[in-house]
Amino acid sequence: MFSSLNRRKFLQLTAAEVGSISALSCCAQTTVPSVSDKLRIAIIGCGPRGVDHLLPPAVMHEKVVALVDPDSRRIEVARQKIKQLAPNTDFSRIRTFCDYRKLFDEMASELDAVMIAAPNHHHALPTLLAIRNKIHVYVEKPMALTVQEARLMGTEAKKYGVATQVGIHGHSNEGGRRLCEYIWAGAIGQVREVYSWSDRMNSVVGQRQPNCSVPEELNWDVWLGGAPYRDYHPGLHLHDWHDWIDFGNGSIGNMGNHILDPIFWSLKLNAPSSVEMVDFRPGIPGTWPVKTHLLWKFPEREGMAPVDIHWFDGIAGDLPVTREYVGGIGIFKKREYQNLPPIIAELEAKHGVNLGRLGSVLIGDKGILTIGPFGENARFVPLSLAESIPVAPKTIPRIPGNQHQVDFFRSCRGGVPACASFDYSVPLSEMVLLGNTAMLAGTGRRLDWDAEKLECTNHPDVNCFLAKQYRKGWEI
Repeated sequence: MFSSLNRRKFLQLTAAEVGSISALSCCAQTTVPSVSDKLRIAIIGCGPRGVDHLLPPAVMHEKVVALVDPDSRRIEVARQKIKQLAPNTDFSRIRTFCDYRKLFDEMASELDAVMIAAPNHHHALPTLLAIRNKIHVYVEKPMALTVQEARLMGTEAKKYGVATQVGIHGHSNEGGRRLCEYIWAGAIGQVREVYSWSDRMNSVVGQRQPNCSVPEELNWDVWLGGAPYRDYHPGLHLHDWHDWIDFGNGSIGNMGNHILDPIFWSLKLNAPSSVEMVDFRPGIPGTWPVKTHLLWKFPEREGMAPVDIHWFDGIAGDLPVTREYVGGIGIFKKREYQNLPPIIAELEAKHGVNLGRLGSVLIGDKGILTIGPFGENARFVPLSLAESIPVAPKTIPRIPGNQHQVDFFRSCRGGVPACASFDYSVPLSEMVLLGNTAMLAGTGRRLDWDAEKLECTNHPDVNCFLAKQYRKGWEI
C-alpha cells in the first residue's frame, strides 16, 4: 500500500527542485488576468462539497467553463445548481469530463483556475497537473492524502508561481484573527497545553457493506484513480470514502484542519518534534480508528514556550459502533457519545460553562481560553477573567466579507497571496497527516519528527506511511 522507494525518489526530487528555485528567479509566473476579466474555472469533483460549497454566488461571478466528475449524475446536479444561481447560463460553453486528466489534456490553455473538491485521494494529482500547466489551484482540506504529497504540492506551487488556497474556510473568518491577537498580546500568558476535539467518527459503522453492482452512470475505475482496487458499495463515492485509509483521512482529516487551524496559527506552530497515538480503538481492517487520542509536542518558537497539543475524536468508551449512536455522515447523535478530553467535564463542572461539541481549550499561565471549531466564540475561563484583560488591538488584515474563495480569486489576479495558501497550509496539513501516520504506527510509539529530512528518526519503519504507491497511469 505504501512505498519507501517512492519516498526516497521524492526526497531526491524535492532537493533538486528546491535547489533550482532561485535559479528560476522564483520561477515563471502565470499570466495574471485583469480585474475586469472573469476567471475561467473548472470544478473538479461535483459531490456535495463541490456543488454546495464551490458553486456559491462568489464562484458564479467568475466563469465556470468545465465540470469534472466520474458520476454523470453529479454533473447534472452541478448543472442544476448553476441554473439556479445563473438562469441565463449558456451550458454549451461548459464542457464536462469524467476524468480530470482529459480536462488538462484538452483544456489546460483555456483555464485560469481549478477548484478541487474530489475525495482526498484525488487531491494531489489534479493539483500538480494544474500547477505544471501554470493554473491556479483551490483545493479542499486536507490538501493531500499523505505528508509526501503535501510537501511536493507546496514545492511545485513555489516553482511555477501559481496562486493557491486550501479550503480551510475558517481561516478567512474573524474568530481566528481575534484569537491570534489575544494570544499574541499575552492575554493568558504562555500556552503550554491545548485540548481539541471533534464530534465525528469517520470510520465504518457496523460491518462493511456488501459489494454491489456499479451504477451505469459511474465510472468506478476513474473514481478509484491511483488507489488500490476495492469493490463498489453505495455511499462510498459520496462521503464514506472518509472512513477508508486508501481514500480518506478519517475524523482528523475531515475536521482536524478546521479545528486545529486557529491553534496552529495563534501559537505560531510549524513542525512538531514528535507525535504519538496515546489511545485508540480500531475499526474494521482497512479503515481508520473509531476512537483516537493523539499528542503532538512542539518545541519553543518565536518567544513561545513548548506546547503539547492533544486531539480527541470518535466514540466514547466501549459504546457499540452502531447507528443508534452515530449519524449517517459520522456525527454523533448526542454529545455524551463523543470521546471528549477529560478536562472538558472538569472545566464545565467547575465553572458552569458548556464547551460544545467541537472546539479547543488553550491552557495558559494566566488563564484559559476556549474557542469553537473555527476560532469563534472565544471565552475566558473563569468568565470573570475577561474583566481584567485589555481589549487586544486588531493587527491582522481582514478578509472582506470573510469570503475565502474571493480571497483566492484576488490572489489569482496578482493580489497578495491568499490567507490559506500552500505556504501556510502545507505545515498545517503535515501536522494533521502526521496524526494519520501515528495511527498507522500504533500506540506506544512516540515518533520523533525531522521536518527537514522528512522522516521519523527513531522509528524508520513507519516512514513508508508518509508516501503511497499509485496504480499505473495515476502517478504523481
